[in-house]
Amino acid sequence: MYRITDQPISADALAELVADPMAGGICVFLGVVRDNTGGRRVRYLEYEAHPPMAETKMKEIGQEVAERFGLHRVAILHRVGRLAIGEASVGIAVAAPHRRMAFEACQYAIDRLKVIVPIWKKEIFEDGEVWVGPATTIEHSS
Repeated sequence: MYRITDQPISADALAELVADPMAGGICVFLGVVRDNTGGRRVRYLEYEAHPPMAETKMKEIGQEVAERFGLHRVAILHRVGRLAIGEASVGIAVAAPHRRMAFEACQYAIDRLKVIVPIWKKEIFEDGEVWVGPATTIEHSS
């Protein structure tokens, strides 16, 4: 499953999506909203995406990591909309024959997602805001 969603992301639901009796390891990664960036206090984040394009790129990543790491199943979800501190913005789950492959595949997938998936984040600070995309940063002061 590769989906852009406006609904909360659950680690348990992700694990269920990739469950496979042939897998010796299931790894779930959640990226969560933190309360600071570069020493600035974050109030909340807003995410935007073009779902068809983003989901196509997420599927490419899933296929790439499946081949590269010998995975059985992969799921990648990313939230859009306003997210509070502590909420999950992205979730990746993989089922692999062995645990090491599962851990490495999750790390590889999130690193690739940050580079190639067209998702933009607006960080809302106490003193301004910044739009961040795969290769852009545009800052505005309040």
